[in-house]
Amino acid sequence: MGDFNYPDICWRDNTARHKQSRRFLQWINNFLLQVTEEPTRRGAMLDLVLTNKEGLVGNVKLKGSLGCSDHETVEFKILRVVRRVHSKLTTLDFRRTDFGLFKDLLVG
Repeated sequence: MGDFNYPDICWRDNTARHKQSRRFLQWINNFLLQVTEEPTRRGAMLDLVLTNKEGLVGNVKLKGSLGCSDHETVEFKILRVVRRVHSKLTTLDFRRTDFGLFKDLLVG
């Protein structure tokens, strides 16, 4: 969940006008699913709920703005807890992500 400032991305069509937005969209589509369906700020979908597994997150609802914010509050439910099962499946560890490098790659 987060506020991503890519107002030119059309999530329905998976398209974007700007190069940086297209890079972000391509990266997201390689690893995650975006489940927000309604605009969250002035007609743009900026506040995204991302998941790595279909069916894990649902019931995404906009609940109006909180305080003086011009963004909608996004409410969602985690539908099931993923339990670790001994397997040889490789998964990404986002706790070790170099977000500075990620930002540089998007901006570059």
